[in-house]
Amino acid sequence: MFKNALISVSDKTGLEEFLAPLVKNGLRIVSSGGTAEFLTSKGFAVTKVSDQTQFPEVMGGRVKTLHPSIHMPILQRGSESGDHQVLESYGLKPFDLLIVNLYPFEQALSKNLNEKEMIEFIDIGGPSLLRGAAKNFENITVLCDPKDYSWVAEKKQLSFVDRKKLASRVFKHTAYYDSLIFKYLTKDEPEEVFIEKSTDLITGTLHQPLRYGENPQQNGFWFKTDNEGLHQAELLQGKELSYNNILDIDSALQALRLFEQPTAVSVKHNSPCGVASGEVLSEALERSLKADPVSVFGGIIALNRTLDSSCAKLLSALFLECVVAPSISDEAKSILLQKKNVRVLIWPDFMTTSKELDFRSVSGGYLKQSKDQVLGFKDQWKIVNGPITPEDQKALEFAWRVCAPLKSNAIAITSSQQSLGLGMGQVNRVDAVKQAFERARTFHPEEKNLYLASDAFFPFPDSIELAAQFGVKAIIQPGGSVKDNEVIEKAKQLKIPMILTGQRHFKH
Repeated sequence: MFKNALISVSDKTGLEEFLAPLVKNGLRIVSSGGTAEFLTSKGFAVTKVSDQTQFPEVMGGRVKTLHPSIHMPILQRGSESGDHQVLESYGLKPFDLLIVNLYPFEQALSKNLNEKEMIEFIDIGGPSLLRGAAKNFENITVLCDPKDYSWVAEKKQLSFVDRKKLASRVFKHTAYYDSLIFKYLTKDEPEEVFIEKSTDLITGTLHQPLRYGENPQQNGFWFKTDNEGLHQAELLQGKELSYNNILDIDSALQALRLFEQPTAVSVKHNSPCGVASGEVLSEALERSLKADPVSVFGGIIALNRTLDSSCAKLLSALFLECVVAPSISDEAKSILLQKKNVRVLIWPDFMTTSKELDFRSVSGGYLKQSKDQVLGFKDQWKIVNGPITPEDQKALEFAWRVCAPLKSNAIAITSSQQSLGLGMGQVNRVDAVKQAFERARTFHPEEKNLYLASDAFFPFPDSIELAAQFGVKAIIQPGGSVKDNEVIEKAKQLKIPMILTGQRHFKH
């Protein structure tokens, strides 16, 4: 099928098996460097690139295939007699097969190399060879992925459509490769958050296919875009994660990263339903579960300390989809093994891993924004109605951390270190206040120390009046409404201390 091949690969998987029958049928191989050494060691006859170009490899191998005697046989047009004449005048024959993949830049990213070392993993000749052959797919077959060897080998003759498909994979391969380099070189440039042309969404590799997407009739796939992320977590037990599991776990961890104390976060349908901190993790977990014992059924639990036997006993009494923690004790493992359907994930580094950018798909495109800095503006907080005791300050800060990850419009009713009622995803703020208080009153009717946090300003004083009816002790909210003065005045009349943070935290 093939007569003249140029081969230069870093991934040599399956190469020997693919080439053996082709060489037996007369395939000539041109190669260089490590690929030539590999093929020679396997008994293949190889013409070195330097023999074809009559020019030595120079600059430590940086320059070897960037030569007309290599690119003319790649770019020759079968329908142009002039191209054939040019090749013949130089004693060259056209390539009809090119097998190339690139220096392993992506693998090098995980090795903590310095910049000078990383630069050496940027392939120059490889992309040029691939792009040239892919452009000329009418006359040459180009392979960049060992996964394609098997089906290509099965065919006696490749069609125009086959070669076009292989060429399209080349441009995907090189685009992904270039995107990795772009991200690496701009990783320390915060101004690159918004750029005129973006390749962010193609810099991903398939981590695993999912059984289905959000619903059974939808296909689902899990891609990774960085070396660090949820894909690093080890699944100790339970079924494979579902699309919805992954979304819920990510929401739980995004919320959990806002807390330094031992804290537990319960999530249901991508929204926190119970959050609590404590002196020890088991105390935090117990309070989180009691925050909303109805919604936590079938939910996700995230912990920011070692999952110990005390926590495992609490968790084993519930029906849960998944538990995630940075580590787990042997005793806890044994206890949770009795609940084999519960997915248990261990991710040691989740507290230091957080998305720098957020993406949302929209029709025909996507939106990109920098990560919300929930606790980055405390120096802007203003007490507009006091006094605020140290106890109140601590409780309001906890309420603020609970409220920020909730879907807007959002209201969090908390005690000093426990969520009591969460109102979220409402189309007006009054409804969010009512929902939060209804849940607080249902599950915590005896609690007297109530604190209220709002993710955005109060447009009218009516929510403050509702808060007073339910006995709220203090309020934290961003401010910024044209009616701020009326809202603040109402808080003063009702003797409710209030802090304005100056920053809202919408989450749509």
